[in-house]
Amino acid sequence: MSARQIFLSVTAVVVVAILVVAHAVLFPFVLALLIAYMLTPVVSWLETRFRMSRVAGVCATYAALFVVIYAAAALSIPRLAEEVGNVRRDLPALVRAVRDDVLPKVRGLVGERPKPPESLAGHAAIVVRPQVDGSYAVEVGQGVELTKTKNGFLLAPPRGHGAAFDIDHLGDETRKWVESNTAEVVSLGRAILSGVSKFIFTTGITLMLAAYLILTRERLFHSLRILVHPRHRTDLESFMARVDRGLAGVIRGQLLICLVNGALTAIGFAAVKLKYWPVLAIVATLFSIVPIFGAIMSSIPAVVVGLTQSLGTAVFVLGWIIGIHQIEANFLNPKIMGDAAKLHPVLVVFSLLAGEHHFGVAGALFAVPCMSILQSIFLHFRYVVHRDEPAFSGEALLTAPPLDPHDR
Repeated sequence: MSARQIFLSVTAVVVVAILVVAHAVLFPFVLALLIAYMLTPVVSWLETRFRMSRVAGVCATYAALFVVIYAAAALSIPRLAEEVGNVRRDLPALVRAVRDDVLPKVRGLVGERPKPPESLAGHAAIVVRPQVDGSYAVEVGQGVELTKTKNGFLLAPPRGHGAAFDIDHLGDETRKWVESNTAEVVSLGRAILSGVSKFIFTTGITLMLAAYLILTRERLFHSLRILVHPRHRTDLESFMARVDRGLAGVIRGQLLICLVNGALTAIGFAAVKLKYWPVLAIVATLFSIVPIFGAIMSSIPAVVVGLTQSLGTAVFVLGWIIGIHQIEANFLNPKIMGDAAKLHPVLVVFSLLAGEHHFGVAGALFAVPCMSILQSIFLHFRYVVHRDEPAFSGEALLTAPPLDPHDR
């Protein structure tokens, strides 16, 4: 084994050991890498189009990003707050509509006949039944509180009385709870303050790391390139180009597709006057970041809300969602991502399930990019091993963007 191979092997072992030991603090670095990867084309465009320095390009890109986020928040938050308030106000009626209207319709479609209940106590507040001897039997449903008086009678508070009582005494009860749980209140306040401070600190560190990665990207690639033997450097450049092409489709392409899906979803939901359509459109946009499962999960609340309005509305909403994803699969994916960057649906599902199982939500978000890198590694080494075979003669070695002359 040569000295170069020994050095590379020891370095790889040390790097892996450091990553395993420090895995709890890697999230800002991974997020910074993704941000840098997404913003690098914008910075490069500013450098070539407007002759900006790279520092000025990074600053201009960050400034534009903050302006866009602030404008989007200023325009959307008031409407979203109003819609969320409407959802909270209409939630009991929505639940009743689903229980009393939607579920019976679904049972009717599948041919299921609801069985008549033996007792109405679970479906009405109080049921009075006349008996043969002239007396009355009283059945009390769930959720009714009875209070025994001094005369032996049982009284139920009037409708809304309990809520009014709670509101009237909410201040006193809150004060008593705070007085008896002062330590818990102080601990909760500290936890909230610590969480906000940690979020601000992590955001600042992440943006700073992303800026450093953008500014020094050639230097970082050169540090990797000089570790490889000169006769293998062309293969390394080809490998990096293949990874870039795959990630460009998975990350940049998926984000662009999310925006297109969100816009089309909002247009369709608004056209049919679906309730809470701004909230549902944003949910569909955010969920579509996760392929396949995101589309399924975001369509469920939209269809349920449509069913509470009418069966035709629900059918239109479901058809609109299916149409959007047909456009995505047959037009947007090939045009934006490209065939070479696409992952087989089986690999996508496997990576999502494995990532969510082992790492939760973060694993589901990063599963597809990681699978794209693994696929690029497999395709690259498959070509390196079989490039002389006739079956692979049509597959050309990918080329990376040229480096500076002193890097070669």
